[in-house]
Amino acid sequence: MTARRPSLSPLIQRMLDRSPGLGASVLGGAVAAGLGLGSLAVLVLALWISSPYPDSGPGGALHVAAALWLLAHGVELVRTDTLSGAPLPVGVTPLLLLALPVWLLHRAARDATDVPAEPDGPPPVPARTAWTGVVLGYLGVGGAAALYCSGSELRPSWAWVTLCLPLVAAGAAASGVWAAHGCPREPVLRLLLVLPDRLRLLLFGSDAGPRLGAAVRAAGAGTAVLSGAGALLLAASLVLHGPAARASFLQLTEGWTGRFAVLLLGIALIPNAAVWSASYSLGPGFTLGTGHLVHPLASDPAPLLPPFPLLAAVPDAGPGTRLNWSVGVVPVVAGVTVAWFVARAAVRLGERDEQGRRAPAAASPAPWPAGRTAGVLVLSALVCAGFLALLAALSGGPLGTAALSRFGPVWWQSGGATALWITVTGLPVVLTVRGWRLWRRKVHARAVPVQGAGAGRTAARTAAEGTEGSAKGSTKTAAQESKDTAGRTAKGAVRAASSSTGPGEDELYDFVPAQDPFPPAWQHDDLARASRWAALREASAPLEASARPAAKEPAPTEGPADESATGGKSGTGDESGADEATGSGTDEATGATEKDDAADSAGPTGSAGTAGPAAAPEGSGPGSTP
Repeated sequence: MTARRPSLSPLIQRMLDRSPGLGASVLGGAVAAGLGLGSLAVLVLALWISSPYPDSGPGGALHVAAALWLLAHGVELVRTDTLSGAPLPVGVTPLLLLALPVWLLHRAARDATDVPAEPDGPPPVPARTAWTGVVLGYLGVGGAAALYCSGSELRPSWAWVTLCLPLVAAGAAASGVWAAHGCPREPVLRLLLVLPDRLRLLLFGSDAGPRLGAAVRAAGAGTAVLSGAGALLLAASLVLHGPAARASFLQLTEGWTGRFAVLLLGIALIPNAAVWSASYSLGPGFTLGTGHLVHPLASDPAPLLPPFPLLAAVPDAGPGTRLNWSVGVVPVVAGVTVAWFVARAAVRLGERDEQGRRAPAAASPAPWPAGRTAGVLVLSALVCAGFLALLAALSGGPLGTAALSRFGPVWWQSGGATALWITVTGLPVVLTVRGWRLWRRKVHARAVPVQGAGAGRTAARTAAEGTEGSAKGSTKTAAQESKDTAGRTAKGAVRAASSSTGPGEDELYDFVPAQDPFPPAWQHDDLARASRWAALREASAPLEASARPAAKEPAPTEGPADESATGGKSGTGDESGADEATGSGTDEATGATEKDDAADSAGPTGSAGTAGPAAAPEGSGPGSTP
């Protein structure tokens, strides 16, 4: 009873710790589709419940929710409950609804890949396995939803189901798997191999990676400028046509539930209207019915349009005015933005550090030639044109037959106008900005000194000051001065080499050692070091004075020799001669000590001081030899 249960076997533990595979990926795709369907179903059921006069039961509301979910993927719907009895297509996809399934698919594919955060973690799921599982699970739920609403009044077109649903699922899942692996360039560059060799070399050259990266970033910035400016134009037009928009909003329905549904539909269509406004600023404009164009030069909307607040913001019928022509500033700003991004990629000025100083120009990549810069700008214009053509194609569609068969911008016209505007306005700007950044790079290279030059100049200045001080008779010895100068020079050279060849100590470690909270009372500076050496010399001077006479024998001189010769004739001269010899020996020892101190002060050559023994004339000192 008290015995413990045996632990799990290693095989079971490995099965529990293993990374998910195809089954988990399929489940993740199905969950993503279920979340999208469930979100729309909750919204539609809430509106159905709050409606005072519902047209059908909960089954009809669920059919509408499934049809809206398919419409969010670009699937064209067919409406059968018309006054004439003829089915009418509904193909305008709200772009805000499209963002929901794309985001859910992206997250599902990224989570299915299961890339570990630690380097020693379990291996991730293969990219093909995760992508296949998510797409299969999502398409399974999507096919069931299409079958469920195929018999309702708002049914999907099976041709569009087989085309749009797999495209959206495959594209969004691929982006999730790509993001999970760190957005590598190799899969994207591998896709370029499908292009002919001459076309690929013409567009991307031999270094496709940097060119494509710079072009995509610049094109994304240009697309963002066009879309944002389109939203601003839409807001301005709604303000100018405020009474008409308010009247159409109130005319559609009377109950607050219906007005709330119209408000939600208008919010979901705001991105579509922003793309329409961007196409209007580019020149081609958009169509409001077959053969009815709205562009800056003229506005010709179709008559008897359904009342809707966003349609009320359409410019009035008739020729364009100066206010309409002023929207041409938008593509010019987009072209300047794309040119600025390309010029930044062409000439790098170095990254800024925490103090706001830029890195030297030598650490930045070499600038691009003018021809390559212009080629990348043209490539950016083509990529931006592709982005806007895709948005234009998704934002429009039919709302019926005959005059209502076409709504929105024409995708190839919007894309072509985008490429033309950005190329024409961007080429002079990118070349001008490139020249300006080259000038700034040269100025910055002249202003920033070479790393380590300051240390070398400091070492040379220190050596010069040390030599001058020793020449003037400084208190340091020449050996100690040369040793300090050599040490400082070596330290300066080491600092220069380390700063110019490798990272500093702060960059090698994640955490820099903290300063000593209890610093010593004395500091390691030149003044303190000189004071300690002077104190040591004073303390050792008496020892040297008493030890040197015993080590050095005094040399015989002529004076004492004569005195000893004359003193030997008297009887008392021995004692007095001994005293004199002792006194002269003491004087000689004292003189030798003074000579050694002077030699220590003046240096080993004795040429610096005026009191040195080498400067004295021969035979003038007390210890001079014959």
